[in-house]
Amino acid sequence: MHKEIPNKKENRTASKKEMTFWQHLEELRWHLIRSIFAVLIIATIAFLNRKLIFDIIILAPKDSEFITNRLLCKLADLISINALCIDNLSLKIINIKMSGQFLTHMYISFVAGFIIAVPYIIWEIWRFITPALHSKERKHSSGAVLVCSFLFLTGVLFSYFLIVPLTINFLGSYHVSDFVTNQISLNSYISTVVSVTFAVGVVFELPVLVYFLTRVGIITPSFMRKNRKITIVIILILSAIITPPDVFSQILVCIPLLGLYELSIHISEKVYAKRSMDLMG
Repeated sequence: MHKEIPNKKENRTASKKEMTFWQHLEELRWHLIRSIFAVLIIATIAFLNRKLIFDIIILAPKDSEFITNRLLCKLADLISINALCIDNLSLKIINIKMSGQFLTHMYISFVAGFIIAVPYIIWEIWRFITPALHSKERKHSSGAVLVCSFLFLTGVLFSYFLIVPLTINFLGSYHVSDFVTNQISLNSYISTVVSVTFAVGVVFELPVLVYFLTRVGIITPSFMRKNRKITIVIILILSAIITPPDVFSQILVCIPLLGLYELSIHISEKVYAKRSMDLMG
């Protein structure tokens, strides 16, 4: 009687599924170590390129000559909304701690290392969870690493080139009185840029989150459509918080966020239909 020879890949997958709890922890530890090592390598490169990281990237949005600020001024001329133009921004950043600049240099290097290494980190996470998935699940989510990386980096770039300049202009030029002068600490400036940029990058992962929540049955397309109005209000509030108090700036931020939500509904519909067919079958 002919005996079917099992596929080596399937054997490896089965062996991973049969690993003990401590073996899983050991496997996870090595994935984390490789991810941390990748972050450290990129962080070291960023640390050695101080002028590029700070003068050209981190501190650039505070300058009136930053590409977004110049484009907004041109747009302001076309539509006659002078509030959009950022042409007189003179933000002075000071350091008030002896080790402030060095610690900031170290911090930003690690942040840059993490952001750039995100695709690799996601890939390592994917390698860890893949053996626990069925063949169909692996097939349908084979592009997860690419999609997650693309969405996060797109959110980071969108925030850096649009939300960060608008936020810096508003907060940096806001005065409660003419007798009070803004002298922004280096730590405050860096915290604002990093938190806004990273937060938007995470928010752009909404379609991926919706995919998995729909896959496990926590949310449905009808639930998302039913709460669309509430979501729009929440997005408008968030846009009002992170942008200057003018309608046009809020719209610039709202459009991609609303687009992501609509895309998430479409994804949820497809996943829900596929899940229903699997359950019926």
